[in-house]
Amino acid sequence: MEQDGIALWRQIEQTILGEIEGKRIKPGARLPSEHDLALRFGVNRHTARRALQALSERGVIRIEKGRGSFVESSMVDYRIAPRTRFSENIARVSRTPSGELVRSLELTADPLMAEALNIDIGAPVILLETMGIADGQRISLGAHYFAKSRFAKILHHYSRLGSITKALAKMGVTDYLRKTTRISARMPDKREARLLRQKPTEPVLIVESVNVDPQGRPIEYGVACMSCARTQLIVDF
Repeated sequence: MEQDGIALWRQIEQTILGEIEGKRIKPGARLPSEHDLALRFGVNRHTARRALQALSERGVIRIEKGRGSFVESSMVDYRIAPRTRFSENIARVSRTPSGELVRSLELTADPLMAEALNIDIGAPVILLETMGIADGQRISLGAHYFAKSRFAKILHHYSRLGSITKALAKMGVTDYLRKTTRISARMPDKREARLLRQKPTEPVLIVESVNVDPQGRPIEYGVACMSCARTQLIVDF
């Protein structure tokens, strides 16, 4: 079915694209459902679905099964610097930062954790896995490891304050510095893709880091999985 030589689904795609580019629909916003779009444009749901699929193929929106369609935000410049703080980085680029705790676990240190945290292999470690969010869009899944001998109450303080920096301050670490950062890229596993709400065929950046207190003692070993489509890293020392 066509109108003025242009398929109806293409007209709907162009109309929605114009509204997104004109900022009538904001980055991160949820689009109307297929049913609502079909009513608005006087078409069937299949035609509305084809328009949304075309916008998704352009990278303008993302379609999340069971949740709907969302406008993609522009890429976030994320700075890796001597003092790297998620909320400050996101606020610096005029985005609204937020986060959520995905899970917390008590583990025993493997050789990699033990070396990074300067503890014995098998020593108890607390894992906080958090989701980093900018303007409502998930951009990073971070695993934060702390030696239990020093930070036994990290989960308690994080649950109250919603910030690792503030939680550390409650335990006497009022400042910390990035000692090392290792950056690589790979394809996400199914869990990472699901939690980041991205396609499993889209690569992710892996940022492995060690933070130390002003005396140089390791306080955190971190591994962040970041969406390549939504973030670019800027190393600033």
